[in-house]
Amino acid sequence: MAKPRTKQHKPYVGNKKERTTFHLMLLPGMIMLAIFVFVPLIGSVMAFQDYVPARGIFGSKWVGLENFEIIFSFPDSVQVFWNTLIISFGKLIMNAIIPVLFSILLNEIGGKFFKRTFQTIVYLPHFLSWVVLATVVTNMFSLEGPINAMLGVFGIDAVQFLADNQWFRTVIIGTDVWKEFGYNSVIYLAALLAIDPGLYEAASIDGASRFKQIIYITLPALMPTVVLMAALNLGNILNAGFDQVFNLYNPIVYETGDIIDTYVYRIGMVEGQYSIGAAVGLFKSVISFVLILSANSLAKKTTGSSIF
Repeated sequence: MAKPRTKQHKPYVGNKKERTTFHLMLLPGMIMLAIFVFVPLIGSVMAFQDYVPARGIFGSKWVGLENFEIIFSFPDSVQVFWNTLIISFGKLIMNAIIPVLFSILLNEIGGKFFKRTFQTIVYLPHFLSWVVLATVVTNMFSLEGPINAMLGVFGIDAVQFLADNQWFRTVIIGTDVWKEFGYNSVIYLAALLAIDPGLYEAASIDGASRFKQIIYITLPALMPTVVLMAALNLGNILNAGFDQVFNLYNPIVYETGDIIDTYVYRIGMVEGQYSIGAAVGLFKSVISFVLILSANSLAKKTTGSSIF
């Protein structure tokens, strides 16, 4: 017996006037994207030149991959690369775990007023720049700051956190999580609202405690979102946070705190080696592009969700 034909619904595309209106709405954003993203890509040519500002891009000598060879010949280039990976991976892992735990705990709190007030408080640091927060962090972790004062209560000697290679990475990762975990939890709170309440009711009838409901219902429901967000953030694995590190680091902690972005700034802007700075930046962009493609493919295979 032949199956009845089902009518296929075509997506609504609107008439010509509506499409023109939509395109005009997109136009300002596309212009900004072209000016600040696509046009500056022309500057990547400097990575293959012995760039001289007086001669410009079209007049500077072409040197091919020589600048990339110089990068890897620097004794501190490998250390800078490892610093970037360690700080970035630390931020990636902690900014995945802490927001999920916070969103679950906040979801368990009763009382809308208390929940909204608490949310507002933890969201606030996200909207402050590191230029402002660096002063707060510096004062908190100074020798006379509240952190060392608290350690002194337990008889622990004061520590120069921002001038100690053993502690600097920890402070960078911890303060970044403190700044962003409230805002990052928004998407997980939205995912929690999408979970069918009937699942919790059925589990409660079967005798499951709240902890077991979180383990067997909440966390599995959140995993696709967690994996997708991790895939999105993996493309920025070599962006360890220039504004944060630049405002907090000093020459004493270059050994563990100097990252690719601050390295490029010092070489390209301070020392005037524009070609080498452009080569480092281009290398970082290529690696990030490969990572985000790999993460997208992995997310698609493991969870069925992907970015594109």
